[in-house]
Amino acid sequence: MPAPTNMLKKRLLAGEVQHGIWLGLADPYAAQIAATAGFDWLLIDGEHAPNDLRSILAQLSVIEGGGSAPVVRLPDGDPVKIKQALDIGAQTLLVPMVESAEQAAHLVRATRYPPHGFRGVGSALARASRFALVPDYLTTAGDEICLLLQVESRAGLAALDEILAVEGVDGVFIGPSDLAADMGHIGRPQEPAVQEAVFDALRRIRAAGRIPGILTTAPEMIAGAKACGATFVGVGIDVTVLATGLRRLRADFA
Repeated sequence: MPAPTNMLKKRLLAGEVQHGIWLGLADPYAAQIAATAGFDWLLIDGEHAPNDLRSILAQLSVIEGGGSAPVVRLPDGDPVKIKQALDIGAQTLLVPMVESAEQAAHLVRATRYPPHGFRGVGSALARASRFALVPDYLTTAGDEICLLLQVESRAGLAALDEILAVEGVDGVFIGPSDLAADMGHIGRPQEPAVQEAVFDALRRIRAAGRIPGILTTAPEMIAGAKACGATFVGVGIDVTVLATGLRRLRADFA
């Protein structure tokens, strides 16, 4: 019996647009509520949200009971964190701040067992193998891992073509907010120069046969990104949805 099929990876590689949201509340109850909304994927944020390995595990568990595919964004590209996230059952990872082909190749190897990489072999202890219930996990896990890399700086954009050429990189996510800051437009990702850079990058990612990704809450930028080939499309954040909804409700009774 092989590792579970990563249907999100399969759909994205087939060119299907998959919409999702960021989960930043760092709570399994909130994640389970989000899982009832019907998004294609839900991203558990370990970079900017107060998540640790156990809270990520708890959210993975409740999301898997619904129809949305879980994605885990790690705080950085530390191979130890990658190993732990994979062992608890994450199959789709988003790694921030990638700026070179060398960095990309190192991240790919961190997700693969020898001889193709250096992921530590501890699957008998791992939830990913259903605690050794999946006998072929070690030989099939790599095929089902979806590795998405965040490019969100001018240095990353300069190296984009080289990053896209790295075997094992499934997709590249363009981060408009960090890119805007690096371009001198902090807090203004909808500046024309930023949007032009984002859309150009998305077109290049799609042309290379990789998965193009983005997160934006601006409807016109969502439409523009999809027109440029984006298929991994983040359209909201649970924290801002909750905060905005509560503030609007309060304003109704001001």
